[in-house]
Amino acid sequence: MRTTIGYTLESIGYVVGAQGLVSFTSQTFFGTEWGWLHKVVDLPSPAYLGIVVLGLALIVGGVRTRRAPERQQPA
Repeated sequence: MRTTIGYTLESIGYVVGAQGLVSFTSQTFFGTEWGWLHKVVDLPSPAYLGIVVLGLALIVGGVRTRRAPERQQPA
């Protein structure tokens, strides 16, 4: 179960982080809206960097959740 949750959090983190980065880049450098995140929320450019940080936090949380499998001691 820990592995499933870890992979799920990590996968969601990649999507959220990528969308935040795409939205920040498109607004800052091109003045347009790319991706689908701008259809959900209307944020200023710096706030999308917070979305990137949220995505990174989900990735780290997912990796930590699935990293250490429990070992059983031999009897």
